[in-house]
Amino acid sequence: MATVVLDTNVLVSALLRGGGAGRAVLRACLRGQYQPVLGPALLAEYEDVLGRPKLFADSALSAREREELFDGLMSCCRWVEVFYAWRPNLPDESDNHLIELAVAAQADAIVTRNLRDVARGELKFPMLRVLTPEQCLEAFPSCPP
Repeated sequence: MATVVLDTNVLVSALLRGGGAGRAVLRACLRGQYQPVLGPALLAEYEDVLGRPKLFADSALSAREREELFDGLMSCCRWVEVFYAWRPNLPDESDNHLIELAVAAQADAIVTRNLRDVARGELKFPMLRVLTPEQCLEAFPSCPP
């Protein structure tokens, strides 16, 4: 089973209409086919973004349904403490927590729509892949329902 860090943009895209590959990755996490990891910074980011009602105006899910789905995801996540900051590293400081969480968790991949910034780190971690949701599904095939 692949251990993954789900960037917030993947979670958001999964909750909007036509969630596509992001939704498929989220489903694979909920089914136990991927092991999502979570740390304090990513949890705070998830909660902040999920608390923006305007962002989800086009969501197929109600606020309550999104909350229930988020609770389900949280129950699947493995909590990881990050004890070392790999800084400076990424062009966008606000993305560094993803690398730090992935390294601390020994994750197989960071799944993100922001390849441009997350994959351009000054520090290289050869065993860590940065993938789009589509690439994740291809690299780590999940079983159909």
